[in-house]
Amino acid sequence: MRAVDIITRKRDGYELSREEITNFLQGVVNGTIPDYQAAAWLMAVFLRGMTRRETVDLTLAMAHSGDILDLSDLIPYAVDKHSSGGVGDKTSLVVVPLVAACGVPLAKMSGRALGYSGGTLDKLEAIPGFRVALTGEEFRDLIRRNGIVLAGQSLSLAPADGKLYALRDVTGTVPSLPLIASSIMSKKIAAGANGILLDVKLGSGAFMKTLDEARALAQIMVQIGLDAGRDVTAVLSDMNQPLGEAIGNALEVEEAVHTLRGQGPADFTEHCLVAGSEMLRLAGQGARWTDDAENRALLAEKLRSGEAFEKFKLLASAQGGDTRVLDDTSLLPQAPIVVTYGAKQDGYLSKVDALQAAIAAFDLGAGREKKTDDLDLSVGIKVHVKQGDKVQAGQTLATFYANSAEKLASARVLMDDVFAYSPESVPELPLFYGVIRGSELS
Repeated sequence: MRAVDIITRKRDGYELSREEITNFLQGVVNGTIPDYQAAAWLMAVFLRGMTRRETVDLTLAMAHSGDILDLSDLIPYAVDKHSSGGVGDKTSLVVVPLVAACGVPLAKMSGRALGYSGGTLDKLEAIPGFRVALTGEEFRDLIRRNGIVLAGQSLSLAPADGKLYALRDVTGTVPSLPLIASSIMSKKIAAGANGILLDVKLGSGAFMKTLDEARALAQIMVQIGLDAGRDVTAVLSDMNQPLGEAIGNALEVEEAVHTLRGQGPADFTEHCLVAGSEMLRLAGQGARWTDDAENRALLAEKLRSGEAFEKFKLLASAQGGDTRVLDDTSLLPQAPIVVTYGAKQDGYLSKVDALQAAIAAFDLGAGREKKTDDLDLSVGIKVHVKQGDKVQAGQTLATFYANSAEKLASARVLMDDVFAYSPESVPELPLFYGVIRGSELS
């Protein structure tokens, strides 16, 4: 089966067989198919698309291109979550210990991030001593002892995806729904998940800019899950404005701690309760946790009682983290320059742009352009307002946390593009636009 024949068939609009897809992926991984042929195939997929069956076959071929994590002896039904990424999205830091506090064992592998802010692992490393690199046996032992672990990948999960994504990034083939969906789902399947919550974000600070785009991606991923024998739920959430207040690694850890203590921003707390309820639904497999109101009451009690916070402390201490910084967040990395940003005029906020706020935080050093770049864990921005708020000239809208006067000056200029004003009242943005549950699809 020649690679050029598979490329030609897809170029001409034919449906590829499972064998053709699997063989092509194997060639990409073992190096017998060169980058130029893989790139040509990606462009053919980008232009011609894939059927639902092809997309499932691609997902499973990528998932089985490397190691498959099997925790079935420790977790008979494993639940996981994935966020498509956003500004101020520290959801895993709260939802993982919150759901684990309800008795659901959670073994999550997360990543670092390129772009405007750090990933989950970067944020956790703002806790001094926190080890994100664990051996396979350490990972399993923490699940056995504590019922919770949050670490980086210690296995070669879905290596075909890594190779294809590197090519997609430089060949203009990133915005392809089957390629995006298979990339996300292959890693979750390889990580051993039975039930998967997908937080698909939309808006200026998200990859998917419109509701139609986000819904299309979510539906494809839920369908992949169904056809692959997994239970999948997708929530469509807003990312036109920052989630919560904090953008920046240590700042987001601080906000997560406050939220776990029941003192977090209202929008972020609500987001975590919705995500947590859907994860409980998945974990219950239709036999329990089927009522959202009861789920939310249980989760809210775990916040109020401090059980969720104690689970986070257990997670941190078991992985070498200094939990004193969680009891006293002033011990987290601190930026020496703290300056506020005031409203330019009276009125209602008609825009609190997530992307522009993220760019300003990036300029302060909160994100990385290359994987080898160092992050400044202490810097970032807190945005204290939301679209629709009524403000007065000079009122504090945001606070900068900086290590450089020069970088601060640049960020201040960028913040002028974050906010827009209207003399008339402006509606608030919704937190969510819908839920798509695989259990409810035919």
